[in-house]
Amino acid sequence: MQTLQSFLDGQLVLIDKSMEWTSFDASNKIRSLIKVKKVGHAGTLDPLATGLLIICTGKFTKKINEYMGMEKEYIGTITLGATTPTFDLESYPENFKSTEHLSELIIQAATKKFEGDILQYPPQHSAIKKNGERLYVSARKGIAVEVQARPVTIRSFSIVKIELPILHFKVICSTGTYIRSLANDFGAELGVGGYMSSLRRTRIGDFHVDDAKTIMQFEQEIKLLRASLEGEANTQL
Repeated sequence: MQTLQSFLDGQLVLIDKSMEWTSFDASNKIRSLIKVKKVGHAGTLDPLATGLLIICTGKFTKKINEYMGMEKEYIGTITLGATTPTFDLESYPENFKSTEHLSELIIQAATKKFEGDILQYPPQHSAIKKNGERLYVSARKGIAVEVQARPVTIRSFSIVKIELPILHFKVICSTGTYIRSLANDFGAELGVGGYMSSLRRTRIGDFHVDDAKTIMQFEQEIKLLRASLEGEANTQL
C-alpha cells in the first residue's frame, strides 16, 4: 500500500503532462503535494507537448539518468508549407510555400533519410547551454549561437496519416532527439519547410502514458491518502 513515507523512501510517479505545463512545473507541484524535497523528472517535455513524464522522488532521484537514457516514443503532427523560429508553435509561422505538389510517395520516401543513426542540430530555442548561457536566452536576444550536430538514433519515423499540409507521425528514438528539429529538417528535405504543430510522448522504455496520471488525478489521490491517514489517527485517539 502506498504511503506518504514511501515517497520519501523513493517512488516512481508516471505523470501525463498537460499542455502549457513545464516539466519543472509538474515536478514542483508534486514536491508541494507530497512534502518531499528530493523530486526530479527524467526527461524534459516542452510546454506545448503533452504526455508521459517520469518523476522520481526520494532515493529514486538517483535513478533519473537511467530513465533518461531509455528509448522514447512520440506521436504528433508536422505542418508543412512554413517554418517557425522555434520549430514549433511557440513562435509564428513564416516563409510560406505551397504543398500541393507533394504526393504520398514523395512524403513517405523522405522519411527514410531520417531513420537510423543520424546527426541532428538542436534548435536555437532549446535549453542546451553554450558558454554558460542557455540557447533560448541567446535566441530571444536575437543572437544565433553555433552548435554542433549531435548523434541520435531514430529507430522508426512513420507518417501514419496525411492531411496536407498536416502530417500525423509516430517516432521511436533515442534520448537526446529533438522532435522539433526532426519536423524542421523533414520540411526542409521536402523543400517546403515544416514545423512541429503538436507532440505527445507515449512511451519511455517500458513505461507507457496509459499507466500515467494527470496532475489533477495525482493530487486527488494524495488528498484521499491524507484524509485516510487523518481518519486512522482520529480513530486511535
